[in-house]
Amino acid sequence: MLKPAKLKDAALLKDIRDNQDRDGISIWWLGQSGFLIRWQGKHLLFDPYLSDSLTHKYANSEKPHIRITELVIDPARLDFIDVVTSSHNHTDHLDGETLKPLMASNPGMEIVIPEANRAFVANRLQIDPDLPIGLNAGEEITVKGFTIHAVPAAHEALEQDANGNYTHLGYVARFGKWTIYHSGDTIWYPGLESSLAPYNIDIAILPINGRAPERKVAGNFNAREAVDLAKSANIGMVIPCHYDMFTFNTADPQDFVDYATTRDQNFTVLENGEGWHSK
Repeated sequence: MLKPAKLKDAALLKDIRDNQDRDGISIWWLGQSGFLIRWQGKHLLFDPYLSDSLTHKYANSEKPHIRITELVIDPARLDFIDVVTSSHNHTDHLDGETLKPLMASNPGMEIVIPEANRAFVANRLQIDPDLPIGLNAGEEITVKGFTIHAVPAAHEALEQDANGNYTHLGYVARFGKWTIYHSGDTIWYPGLESSLAPYNIDIAILPINGRAPERKVAGNFNAREAVDLAKSANIGMVIPCHYDMFTFNTADPQDFVDYATTRDQNFTVLENGEGWHSK
């Protein structure tokens, strides 16, 4: 039995519509590292994974991707997206079965990716290589009202292509008075906190599934590391992610809650399909 989403399908779309006239921002967790940001009628979608492509791909392997929580929405129904990101090439962050329907439903949607991954992205999505907006660490682009700055991510190491472009990125998005950091998949590497602190980040979206060699996949922050980074970089609020998707690669969010509480770090834990709305 799959864990039910807080909101899904028509109920999720209704919640998005009902919050369209808010003065602040709204954030919905769509599962794994996928987050929908709404601000002044515009929509930024971070790293969506809205299919069962990995479950099907690894069904008969030594690493089955058994889903924990039900899918929140068919990506084709999200026909109002302005900007979508991919932080790196792993399928739960660059999923053809998610992005192709999104592109079909949103002909004017912009796609922001690591420049290092341009050829790979074009091949997976079967699109013109010139179509995505490519960034390297230290670069930024303003698109559809969102200013997106790229920072390196280490999953588990800082990797660059032959031209010095980072293959894994996090994104700092600025819009209006708000600044949100979506780390992508990363561990804590020297200098990350000092590079983030000047942004005065209001909300950080951070993975908490940690690292375990027996999983045979690259690791991320664990719960304590996510909280410690937030404290070190003076981040206002943390939303944890990258759990409750696959049985072999998850974490207990209560560990995050307990440690964030002891460190007096502001946080919000969402269920899949649940929204957070600024006051």
